Amino acid sequence: MADYIIRDSYPVQTAAYESAGDASASIKRKLKQLGIDSAILRRIAVASYEAELNLIIHSQGGELIMEMTPQCINLISKDVGPGIADISQALKEGYSTASEEARDLGFGAGMGLPNMKRNADTFDIESQVGVGTTIKLGFQIKR
Repeated sequence: MADYIIRDSYPVQTAAYESAGDASASIKRKLKQLGIDSAILRRIAVASYEAELNLIIHSQGGELIMEMTPQCINLISKDVGPGIADISQALKEGYSTASEEARDLGFGAGMGLPNMKRNADTFDIESQVGVGTTIKLGFQIKR
């Protein structure tokens, strides 16, 4: 087990559109206070926001976890939900299973997973239909 400098967990509720961005803003604020490089911070902010929105739009609730070690920052999104039947399809830009409600609010354009993958140094996704999804994103801290 890694020696964490910080490990924070942010619960995210399904369909909580009014609080979309709160967890990712808290993560960004904390990392900024810790002096994380602005280029890395920007990538983490994009990825954490997309992960948080996926929890709101597609899950039955879950949590966004931020872990920081001296070498890296990890974001872990864990949810209870429908799971992803075809991960390769879900990774295609523009593919979305978002509800009409989410789309009417301007969410669900099918860029969440592609944006997470594009911004992270490491990307891993595991999903089981009817159980849930775990997404792990890693960001190296430049020395």
